[in-house]
Amino acid sequence: MTKPRRNVQFQHRSSNGHHGRRPSISEASEGVSEPGTPGPKLMNGNSEVSQEETDFDPVRLLTMDISTAQKEPSPQSEYDKKKQTFITRTIWTFVMIAGFFISMFAGHIYVVGIVTAIQIVSFKEVIAIANVPSRAKNIPFTQSLNWYFLGTTMYFLYGESVIYYFKHIVLVDRVLIIFATHHRFISFMLYVMGFVVFVGSLKKGHYRFQFTQFAWTHMALYLINVQAHFIMNNIFEGMIWFFLPASLVITNDIFAYICGITFGRTPLIKLSPKKTVEGFVGAWILTIVFGFAMTNVLMRYKYFICPVNDLGSSILTGLHCDPNPVFLPHTYTIHPPLLLHSRPFTFSVAPMQFHILVFASFASLIAPFGGFFASGLKRTFKVKDFGESIPGHGGITDRMDCQFIMGLFAFMYYQSFIAVYKASVGGVIEMAVQGLSPDDQVEVVRGLAKYLVGQGMVEAEVGECLAGIARRR
Repeated sequence: MTKPRRNVQFQHRSSNGHHGRRPSISEASEGVSEPGTPGPKLMNGNSEVSQEETDFDPVRLLTMDISTAQKEPSPQSEYDKKKQTFITRTIWTFVMIAGFFISMFAGHIYVVGIVTAIQIVSFKEVIAIANVPSRAKNIPFTQSLNWYFLGTTMYFLYGESVIYYFKHIVLVDRVLIIFATHHRFISFMLYVMGFVVFVGSLKKGHYRFQFTQFAWTHMALYLINVQAHFIMNNIFEGMIWFFLPASLVITNDIFAYICGITFGRTPLIKLSPKKTVEGFVGAWILTIVFGFAMTNVLMRYKYFICPVNDLGSSILTGLHCDPNPVFLPHTYTIHPPLLLHSRPFTFSVAPMQFHILVFASFASLIAPFGGFFASGLKRTFKVKDFGESIPGHGGITDRMDCQFIMGLFAFMYYQSFIAVYKASVGGVIEMAVQGLSPDDQVEVVRGLAKYLVGQGMVEAEVGECLAGIARRR
């Protein structure tokens, strides 16, 4: 007796003159649900029938109609979704604006706190988009080292700012002076400890991933924390150097949007398809106008133009200083050509009004490329936003991508063309502590005591007391 032949496939007879059994509903549904094939296949006894070879399959058509209906939302639901997103975005925009102004008027220390929170959250978002959790779990200290390097960097940068701007406080304290005089060495040793731990944690088979994470962490530290350090220095130099650059970037973004939707036609850059040349140029002009008007208002208040010497100050206590000459009106004379035979034209304006032209131009023409850079970064990792820290806006980094480079520019420009360098109390104390021996420091105290008594600035008893302290030393 012959054995039946198994797994033998017969050529299926198509409907053009041949007869074959039409598949049942259950067989058709099994063929439709089979994944990973070019076309669903129907089983017919020992034969395998391709769905594409059948004339008509109502089950497949019904399934396609249902899936299409599920994938294509109705116009009403799409409208409701956009409306809800717009409402959420608008509410959180006003919340951020209100929080910004409240902290600014409450005092410099609160603004420093906001900048600190922003750079920590931004660092977390940037690190997260390049992280591979499945691999990080198998490698010790991956996440811990990221946060360790962040803490070390912030310790170094914050220490530099505090020592520079508050020498008169730090260098006269018995405990703080130890950390102040050896700050850079302590920071370096902290970094070296993290470096040693990283090298010791290298694991075979994960070298590429670990070194990629190491490089990515340092890039994030440079692009976020180092630039945020200069923003914080702008706060200490005077609130105007923080508020004005930040407001120029924000208003430029708003003006670019308005001009773009009004008369924008020419695409600007492929990384941001919605940006137009018309919006870019129109926003530049309007930002300059805004900068002139805002500068004219801020220059009138010492709370904005004075460097901070007390972190407890606020809009209520105010600040007192001799204004930088850049905020004082200067008289300029323009001499027309001799052929016109007209009188010279004289006008008065504060030099800051000329400087704001440079600030507004940078905020309009260069700072947006920080946003384009962030767009390219997100496209590289195929993410829409850096995070969801702000409802309706995405992540903190999505809102701060242009602010970091603008803050760095503001600091560099201020130090190069506006800052007035003169001796300060903190600078003199620093020179005496680090450059003079204890005996020379005593002589300085004795000499100052005699000078102050001679000028009538202190009473003779106070001078004798100071001199007596120096003699006992």
